[in-house]
Amino acid sequence: MGKFVYESGVRHEFEDRLLAHLQVVVGNKLRRGEPFYFVWKDDISTGGGRTSVWMHPGANLVFKFHGGRPPTLNRAWLEALMSTANSATGLYVVPEPPEDSVPSESFA
Repeated sequence: MGKFVYESGVRHEFEDRLLAHLQVVVGNKLRRGEPFYFVWKDDISTGGGRTSVWMHPGANLVFKFHGGRPPTLNRAWLEALMSTANSATGLYVVPEPPEDSVPSESFA
């Protein structure tokens, strides 16, 4: 499990594979100067509910991975996550779709 840290106060654990995809989507949005909300459901062990953070180019973000090797990226998942990030509700996790045949390196 990797960790996402926002503004040194909000921390949340995500699987490394998902975290790598989130990093690409967040990086692309912020590089374009497009702020957005990032929303996730909190685990019941931490009180449940949901957390929403305002992602902007000046935010202090940390993507801390547990493993040493970067996972292969699924372009279809990147596109699905980017679609949510471009919506009024903001970025949220969607299930990973089947791998596609387009190389993901062109997305990053």
